[in-house]
Amino acid sequence: MNPPNPGLRQRPLSIGPLRAFEAVSRHLSFRAAADELHLTQSAISRQIRSLEEEIGCSLFLRGTRFVELTSDGALLKTTAQALLERLDQTVRQIRQTRGRRVVNVTTFASFASLWLIPRLEAFQRLHPDIDIRVSAHDVVLDLEDGEVDVALRYAVAERMPPEAQRLFGETLTPVISAMLARQIESGAAPKMQLPRDLKEHTLAEEDDQRPSAEYLSWRHWLRLQGAAEIQPRRWMYLNFTYQQIQAALAGQAVALARVALVSEQLRSGDLVEPFGPAARTHSPYAYWLLQAQQSQPRAEVQQFCAWILEQAAQTRLDVGEV
Repeated sequence: MNPPNPGLRQRPLSIGPLRAFEAVSRHLSFRAAADELHLTQSAISRQIRSLEEEIGCSLFLRGTRFVELTSDGALLKTTAQALLERLDQTVRQIRQTRGRRVVNVTTFASFASLWLIPRLEAFQRLHPDIDIRVSAHDVVLDLEDGEVDVALRYAVAERMPPEAQRLFGETLTPVISAMLARQIESGAAPKMQLPRDLKEHTLAEEDDQRPSAEYLSWRHWLRLQGAAEIQPRRWMYLNFTYQQIQAALAGQAVALARVALVSEQLRSGDLVEPFGPAARTHSPYAYWLLQAQQSQPRAEVQQFCAWILEQAAQTRLDVGEV
């Protein structure tokens, strides 16, 4: 038996591009495959290119008016069709047994940690037969890839497509823990009556280079308060919003919080606005809901999106957004 060639790729193929290949090989048409899989032609083309790069060969001969399988493509087609048929049959059996539905959601980590996940229990009480799969990271996923049903995004309005639904805007405010508030009141910690008093405290700062960071920075907030020259006792640089909130809850720093993401903690009293609502500022950024076109007909996706919009309406009330 010949030893494996160390130069050959050993990583298993992902299922998405393989399914796109099978559909194109059956129809010999990118358009027909796109219609069948409820994707755009460009999404199908990207998946086929990805598969060809992964395998290391061309699978189709592409002409102006025709698509044909190469010999390698014909070989892969036989195996792919049998594999996908077995896979689909097994999935159908599992779904019939469990009777469960899944909604795949993508969003950024801080939004998931601070706003979405704390509310999910309420949705699952209402819809115990629907599972929610959350993909939380700061890489924007393509809604056309067929793996995502709903995206919860953060952007200025100009960056959003017309079909995006606005959830709420962004308001910022300094926050401290209830414990630190009690220490300040008792005199055990330096006072915090005016923005200038922050010179005696540690400030948790947004350590990020994206355009939105300008509006999330303490320098921006202090400049609006007429205290641009203030230097705090110490800076604590953190690159995720939820880390700043954790630092504030632990009494380690004052955080410049996104009010919409901490409205529950403000209501419960776990976080306190030392300068009150009058010190709140605003940014041009907002939070948005996007649905994948191929997922819109599914009832569970519509139920989840309706619930998100209801929760967003409550958040708008909590932050005083008209």
